[in-house]
Amino acid sequence: MSNDLEIRELQASIGDKPILKGVNLTVRAGSVHAVMGPNGSGKSTLANIVAGHPSYVVTGGEILYQGQNILELDADERSKLGLFLAFQYPVSVPGVSVANFLRTALNAHRAQEGQDPKKTSIPVAEFRKQLREGMKSLEMDEGFARRYLNEGFSGGEKKRLEILQMTLLKPTMAIMDETDSGLDIDALRIVAEGVNRLAGPNMGALVITHYQRLLTYIKPQFVSVMMEGRIVRDGGPELALELEEKGYDWLREELAGAA
Repeated sequence: MSNDLEIRELQASIGDKPILKGVNLTVRAGSVHAVMGPNGSGKSTLANIVAGHPSYVVTGGEILYQGQNILELDADERSKLGLFLAFQYPVSVPGVSVANFLRTALNAHRAQEGQDPKKTSIPVAEFRKQLREGMKSLEMDEGFARRYLNEGFSGGEKKRLEILQMTLLKPTMAIMDETDSGLDIDALRIVAEGVNRLAGPNMGALVITHYQRLLTYIKPQFVSVMMEGRIVRDGGPELALELEEKGYDWLREELAGAA
């Protein structure tokens, strides 16, 4: 059973509008793989479809993970397999505290079919210890845990909470949708350090971004470029540097000339 995330000829639409037009991409277990591309290229659509967002209609292809086509699974089932999506724009949930949300999520992952959920739930003392350690590593005040989920949070606080979720849930494959959006340099550094602590043998990461800036802190082994709903170029870290220097127009011209 493979921990590689394999996307094969994936096609998807929103309503009648095709967005993904045959995406082929493999994210190796334990690796950091960056997907870059201009606005409107389909990057966030790809992330949401992998995670199981219901607003998109998959019209072809498959996504393989842990030995099965996850397109047949609901979002919570994909999460329990080890997939995690860090949102570009995390939503607010008034009335639900950060601590309650995280403990509920952890217990959902620990639950086993046929067993009393009370027997598999994480003990309160153990949860508090993990929560304190996770917040300390991300330079978050302990009072953060009592606040309502993302309500009134700054951009940096929202993104730190996404990484805190990763820290506690310990996914085997994290999809990070433009995690650098809305972050200043200090917040970007803290968030990137949190990802770097998790990435490695036990967690692969698909990092979606417009800019090379994030990849200065989270260093990928592989870089792919998406344009107009397809992966059009694959390479190593040097490809991200080339895009930072030249932009995307040269690649558009090259692809048009080859057509």
